[in-house]
Amino acid sequence: MSNHQKRLSVPKSWPVERKTETFTVKADAGPHGEAGVPLLVLLRDVLGYVDSRKEARYALNQANVVINGAVVSDEERPVGMFDILAFTEREEYYRVFPGEGGRLALTAIDPDSAESKLGKIVGKSQIPGGDTQLTLHDGHTLVVADGSDYAGGDSIVIANEDDEIVAHFPYEEGALVTAVDGGHAGEIGTIAEIQVTPGSSPNNVVVDQDGGPGFETIQDYVVVIDENFTGDAGPAGEQSADAGPADDESDAAETDADSAETDADATESDDDGGDDS
Repeated sequence: MSNHQKRLSVPKSWPVERKTETFTVKADAGPHGEAGVPLLVLLRDVLGYVDSRKEARYALNQANVVINGAVVSDEERPVGMFDILAFTEREEYYRVFPGEGGRLALTAIDPDSAESKLGKIVGKSQIPGGDTQLTLHDGHTLVVADGSDYAGGDSIVIANEDDEIVAHFPYEEGALVTAVDGGHAGEIGTIAEIQVTPGSSPNNVVVDQDGGPGFETIQDYVVVIDENFTGDAGPAGEQSADAGPADDESDAAETDADSAETDADATESDDDGGDDS
C-alpha cells in the first residue's frame, strides 16, 4: 500500500483543492473507512489554524483538540460525517456535516450539542447472551439489551461520555433526512416515499423539500436527522474549503492559506508524500 496520497484521487467529500499541489496527507487507519478526512486537512485547509504538519503536531500535543469526546494527538486521524470536533481552549465546537456537492463542512454548534453525536445504523446482529450489537456508519459499535426498536437505516444519538443512546430517529416516511452522497448531497428534506426495489438493487427514496422541487436518491445516500440539525449553521458558522475561519484570529491565516500550503508542500520530505513539513 502506498504511503502517498495524490490530491486528484482523494474522495470527492474531502475539502481540499485538487489542482494546487500534487500530494496531500493520507488518512490513517480508523473510523469512516476511505471517506475519512485526515484531521490535518481540517486544521489547515478548512479552518486555517495551522500552516503545516509540524504546527499541527505541536497544537495536538497541547491536548486541546477533542473528537467525539476523546482527546486526539494524531494529525492523520480520520474525521467524517457527523463527528464532533471541539477546541476546548478556544471554546469552539463543530459538527461535520455534508456541504454543497457532498464536501464535508464544519457547522458551528453549542457546547451542549457537542456532548453527543449522531450515527446511522448500518448493521444489526445478535451476540452471545441475547444482546444486540448495532453498527454505525463510522464503524462504531454498541451493545443494547433489546434491539427490537432499532432497524437498519435508523439514526441514533449517542452520548460521547458513555455511549448511552439519548435519541432515536426511525427511518420511515415523514422522517427528516439529509443526503450525504450523490448528486443531491447536502440537501435536506422529508421522506415522501420509500420505493422498495426487487432484487439486489438499493431502494429508492423520494424526498420532498419545502419551497423546492424535491429529489430522488438511493436509500444508502440518506441519513435521518433531527430538526435541530438544520438550525446549527449561522452566517459564519459553516466552514468549507473555500470559506474563512470562524474568528478574527484566524482570518490572516486563511487569507494566505493557498500560499502557505504551497510553501509547506515545497518543504515536505519525500517520505511524507509531498504534503508539508
